[in-house]
Amino acid sequence: MSHRPQQSRTEPAMHHPHDPYVRVRGAREHNLKGVDVDIPRDVIAVFTGVSGSGKSSLAFGTVYAEAQRRYFESVAPYARRLIHQVGAPKVGEITGLPPAVSLQQRRAAPTSRSSVGTVTNLSNSLRMLFSRAGDYPPGAERLDSDAFSPNTAAGACPQCHGLGRVHRTTEELLVPDPSLSIREGAIAAWPGAWQGKNLRDVLDALGHDVDRPWRELPAEEREWILFTDEQPVVTVHPVREAGRIQRPYQGTYLSARRYVLKTFADSKSPALRAKAERFLTSEPCPACGGGRLRPEALAVTVGGRTVAELAALPLTDLAACLPREGGTARVLTEDLLARIAPVVELGLGYLSLDRATPTLSAGELQRLRLATQLRSGLFGVVYVLDEPSAGLHPADTEALLTVLERLKAAGNSVFVVEHHLGVVRAADWVVDVGPGAGEHGGRVLHSGPPAELAGVAGSATARYLSGRSAAPAGAVREPRGTLTVGPVTRHNLRGVTAEFPLGVLTAVTGVSGSGKSTLVGEITEELPGVPRLVSVDQRPIGRTPRSNLATYTGLFDVVRKVFAGTEGARQRGYGAGRFSFNVAGGRCETCQGEGFVSVELLFLPSTYAPCPDCAGARYNPGTLQVTYRGRNIAEVLDLTVEGAAEFFADVPAAVRSLRALLDVGLGYLKLGQPATELSGGEAQRIKLASELQRGRRGHTLYLLDEPTTGLHPADVEVLTRQLHGLVDAGHTVVVVEHDMAVAAGADWVIDLGPGGGDAGGRIVAAGPPGQVARAAGSATAPYLAEALGRAPRR
Repeated sequence: MSHRPQQSRTEPAMHHPHDPYVRVRGAREHNLKGVDVDIPRDVIAVFTGVSGSGKSSLAFGTVYAEAQRRYFESVAPYARRLIHQVGAPKVGEITGLPPAVSLQQRRAAPTSRSSVGTVTNLSNSLRMLFSRAGDYPPGAERLDSDAFSPNTAAGACPQCHGLGRVHRTTEELLVPDPSLSIREGAIAAWPGAWQGKNLRDVLDALGHDVDRPWRELPAEEREWILFTDEQPVVTVHPVREAGRIQRPYQGTYLSARRYVLKTFADSKSPALRAKAERFLTSEPCPACGGGRLRPEALAVTVGGRTVAELAALPLTDLAACLPREGGTARVLTEDLLARIAPVVELGLGYLSLDRATPTLSAGELQRLRLATQLRSGLFGVVYVLDEPSAGLHPADTEALLTVLERLKAAGNSVFVVEHHLGVVRAADWVVDVGPGAGEHGGRVLHSGPPAELAGVAGSATARYLSGRSAAPAGAVREPRGTLTVGPVTRHNLRGVTAEFPLGVLTAVTGVSGSGKSTLVGEITEELPGVPRLVSVDQRPIGRTPRSNLATYTGLFDVVRKVFAGTEGARQRGYGAGRFSFNVAGGRCETCQGEGFVSVELLFLPSTYAPCPDCAGARYNPGTLQVTYRGRNIAEVLDLTVEGAAEFFADVPAAVRSLRALLDVGLGYLKLGQPATELSGGEAQRIKLASELQRGRRGHTLYLLDEPTTGLHPADVEVLTRQLHGLVDAGHTVVVVEHDMAVAAGADWVIDLGPGGGDAGGRIVAAGPPGQVARAAGSATAPYLAEALGRAPRR
């Protein structure tokens, strides 16, 4: 493909009807500096650059956002007046832009009813097969496909409501110490404060002895107190406390079991739900045996198996079990197999249809959606993908490229934001953004074939594309002992025992679904040899825009104190609380300190627009009048970590937090960037920085789950230096990792596999990287050997 030189910004985009390019002019979204770029249609175009360089701002914030804006404008006349509220992308013009489909790594709200089958629509096809071509008991009526769904009233088992499990409790769980009396807190499951006192007083009023040790109460009385479904109402005469007169009131009794089940089912508080869960056991529903369906649906079979049994099989096994003869059955089976094929092709054949969505990684979820798109039959659209290789073993990357090629072959354009060098090399076109992050990025350094990127000065991607490794390897450290984990029997691990060396960096490798996270998840502080455990995962640092890196690391407390200490704040009588956007007083009350308001769109998801009163500043005018070194609190929250490090250079408490964030490569993030806008990898590095700033406190075991997800090879180097620094300081680091550069630089590698799901769950090899790279039967070995060949020495 010939390279088209980039046009200057003054030159308008062509409007030729057969022009084969998407032409962007004057893109200024986030840190983009008036970018002009031409990207051919009908190709796989990869957007690269260090984290925070602006590649997502160009691909998602500009190209996809403009396609979405045009769609909003076309769906209904009333939507046009909302466009200015929704916020059109900051761009001069874009020509040659087809409709776009976005596949981002966003999670929907977790629900146990969402599964691999519902995400891919495979469940619908399987239900149809059972409805139309299942083997029914003699005389049984044919069932509608809804009867085979646990998510419908027609199909769900009435006892467990289609969840397949029931929660129960026992006296031992509810009363862990029977030597205590009720007044002393024998019923540990009861709530604290007034609510717990109320239940105790109600029991007292009902005539029960609340001062006698629990074990001395008659068995039938203990049974009633803990498990009754009765809810008697009684007049309570509270004991008079320290000068306070408490009037009699009508109190209702709620047994310990009812309280725990009600709290677990209905409470909006995660903490209360977690506490309630401690007093419950989960077991298969006795009515449906965990099958989730009514008996009449579970009586129907295909190939001798029920729909629940087939849904529990890994997709590779399910494909082998489906009937291939008979008219209706054959047609429906062929449809199912055609839908299963791309999921298996993307390395997800180890998943079962009934696997709950919340247990999937963001990368797995995105690849499931990608597999579903292959069956959609769309053509002439732009697919904009967000790191589809995330969480993917190098062995599975080839399959991903095949799927992207098929989307292109179907007549679509595929725009991919990606760090994986294998994907970059295989693309038709590369848009490299940089050279640095934040204000040091935002320029297109190259737009053309990957081969031509090598000669581009200042490109961080070019340095690694030529073959250099991202993480240095060094002399293997000697361990100071070992930590034995196991035998573990969980998910696909069957009696696995692993030895983790202490005082070194260990990489746990293996294909997706091989059991890596399950094994590492068994490391707990209860194990001998673990004095202090810090688990740094990719869960969000907050679920609302009110949480950001400044609030999470404690930096915001320091900043608010700095503002409260200014002359302007003292004159107005403002304390540190005035500078919080989370409480009334200093915040803008129109948006309640969120900086934006929800815009409801008929028949479309709600979207968000900047607050009309504070324009996104989050604070009221009075608060914004106070400045520190010429900036108000909103302007300080708008600083990047790098900019803030200069601004607060003489504030030691701020410098410590900011230095830790810079050390893990997050200098490009803004202090006030909402947690909801952070990737899983960014959230994980914020947690790591938060831990690093606390200082070294004795020997600590750090567990990290794929810390390089979302990182450019240049940023992997920065992060890896930090991990090796922790080991050099006397700590132990264990990383679950697909990046072979990190594994090559580790002291020890534990490789699981050989496959995913039932084909995995074994330790294939363990030892120094050089030894594992020679292991027979390991999917990781050849890629590790290749990485060792190009790794510089530490």
